[in-house]
Amino acid sequence: MGMRILVTGGAGFIGSNLVHYLLGKAESELGIEIEKVVNLDKLTYAGNPENLTSLEADARHTFVQADICDAVALAEIFADHDISHVMHLAAESHVDRSIDAPEEFIMTNFVGTFQMLHAARNHFEKLKADGKSEDEYRFLHISTDEVYGSLETDDPAFSETTPYAPNSPYSASKAGSDHLVRSYFHTFGMPVVTTNCSNNYGPFQFPEKLIPLIIAKARRGEKLPVYGDGSNVRDWLFVEDHCRGLTVSLVKGRLGEVYNIGGKCEMKNIDVVKAIIEIVNDLLPDGETRTADELITYVTDRPGHDKRYAIDCSKIESELGWEPQENFESGLRRTIEWYFANDAWTQSIEAGTYQGERLGSA
Repeated sequence: MGMRILVTGGAGFIGSNLVHYLLGKAESELGIEIEKVVNLDKLTYAGNPENLTSLEADARHTFVQADICDAVALAEIFADHDISHVMHLAAESHVDRSIDAPEEFIMTNFVGTFQMLHAARNHFEKLKADGKSEDEYRFLHISTDEVYGSLETDDPAFSETTPYAPNSPYSASKAGSDHLVRSYFHTFGMPVVTTNCSNNYGPFQFPEKLIPLIIAKARRGEKLPVYGDGSNVRDWLFVEDHCRGLTVSLVKGRLGEVYNIGGKCEMKNIDVVKAIIEIVNDLLPDGETRTADELITYVTDRPGHDKRYAIDCSKIESELGWEPQENFESGLRRTIEWYFANDAWTQSIEAGTYQGERLGSA
């Protein structure tokens, strides 16, 4: 019998890319068998059913609209679909929004993770009683490098042993969820694995985030807002590389362990913006060009803006054999080409809940 995977947040950016990967390349690349993917999403502003349109004909994909804070709904999903593996991505993730409305982040990221752990533990105990081994059921918790805080220019990259030092309500809520997952392993013996990733980019990313926001605005010739002087540094990870790393961690990761997943590509925000402008110019109709000087405008930095993130992903490389396949130049071009080819997707979001009021988060 193949894996019956519950993906939470599977209509969002990383989640939808993960579902596409699981039902597309995962079996051939990783030698696994997937019987079913149950896709749970509350469909908040960042969850978009259009991300899943191409999967409508795949009988292995089941979508369920539900809230991870709803204990009754979770128990029914685990029982009805006999879930064997969990990939828990559902989270509020935009730092600026966490400053405006932190309570939503505490409820979804912390309380929601508790409810997921509680439901999974109850279900896994039944599987164990039926004679299943721990290799046949697992819980993967997907987190962020922001739990580690901020680095100075010469500091070593975040490793799995870096002390937690979250600086925003978002990162604090994710840090809390990481600790809950760890406690369920040590207290209850839950078969859990945790991953912490660097900044993702790629198709289906909600356009309040830095890269899709800049792509859309640069394409239209609009002003590009950059926080501070643009010197904040992020490690950029192409989303399909991340999805491959998540799946490898789910099936091969050591129980109770943490694996950092990074793109090994540190870039200043201002350099990311300039790189986007350059590729956008390549794709614009003849005669249209954009320049950094005419588009970029520097705005007041946001509170608690971490200076630098960088991921040391040597552990997942050495233990699990994963490494990123895209460099930033190739991944960024693939991303921008996707947005150009799927302009209707961006327009549908901008015409709906997204009003373009927030700056790109990075």
